[in-house]
Amino acid sequence: MAQTSYSVKTIEWQGDEVVMIDQRILPLDEAYIHHRTWQEVGDSIKTMVIRGAPAIGVAAAMGMALAAMQSSASSYEQLKADLDTAAKGLFETRPTAYNLGWALKQQEQIYGQPGDPDEIRRRLKERSQEILDEDIAMCVAMGEHAAPLFPKGARILTHCNAGALATAGYGTALGVIRSVFRRDPGIMVYADETRPFLQGARLTAWELQQEGIPCRLITDNMSGYFFKKGEIDAVVVGSDRIAANGDVANKIGTYTVSVLAKVHGVPFYVAAPTSTVDLGIPDGDHIPIEERDPAEVTHFREVQCAPAGIGVCNPAFDVTPHENVTAIITEAGVHREPYSESLAAAKKGK
Repeated sequence: MAQTSYSVKTIEWQGDEVVMIDQRILPLDEAYIHHRTWQEVGDSIKTMVIRGAPAIGVAAAMGMALAAMQSSASSYEQLKADLDTAAKGLFETRPTAYNLGWALKQQEQIYGQPGDPDEIRRRLKERSQEILDEDIAMCVAMGEHAAPLFPKGARILTHCNAGALATAGYGTALGVIRSVFRRDPGIMVYADETRPFLQGARLTAWELQQEGIPCRLITDNMSGYFFKKGEIDAVVVGSDRIAANGDVANKIGTYTVSVLAKVHGVPFYVAAPTSTVDLGIPDGDHIPIEERDPAEVTHFREVQCAPAGIGVCNPAFDVTPHENVTAIITEAGVHREPYSESLAAAKKGK
């Protein structure tokens, strides 16, 4: 199995506990949370202890295994009822991330057919580990497919965190950057801070530092300045859901970056596993957009930085239209327009 090049693990089994690094307190502190119930996993997904669509999918799969262990059911019928309840609760935590629903369906394929409860429990845990291992392998493959796309000495902009912390351990967009860096140590990365949760400042910058990849942290409203100066050669981002036509939902602010890239003739790449592609929706207008707590905008952690009582909008994601996307990179290869055909072929090949 492919491994990350540093020791921090996003999520793993330790015995019968699901252990996650608490991404809310990085980079200043490093702590791990142990989960013994599916409800605890659901809370960690909702509160962004763990985030990033692939990592959320792994967490959901492990949460279903915990639900099976929690259940005292001795009959298949009661176990299925308990698991259906857990699946509903986990699904409601982060509605935009398609990998979450995908992972729940993977587990439903196991418990949806009558069988011995203990065998179902064993298989659910086994499948959750398989999903973790498969995610790392897919991210490594994405990086290898994408690396030749970037010029020597490329200056690459990325938005939010699509690294090891957003996946099972290697990264989608940052996995691409890792693969490019292995071939060409002369690259440099601009990392958007990614307001309001600062995933770029707290997580992406930290990951790049961990691996010695040259990085400059910029605020979200600085990228236009560097595009205009001709100091960005390519953009690569991750995704939480990709529609059948290639419209891409990613962290709020991604659409803005895509517009700037298009105006300045800079290639805009999206890296995501095929499990993020949702062929069941025709375009980005059908992607549900999560609205998060206003306090994420009015406060930084416990410190208030806006007037009390001010109205707040806090959509967690926006949708980049496929016309702004140069290519979508999955473990199956590099896909280009028409995405309705290339993405369907990639999914069919799975």
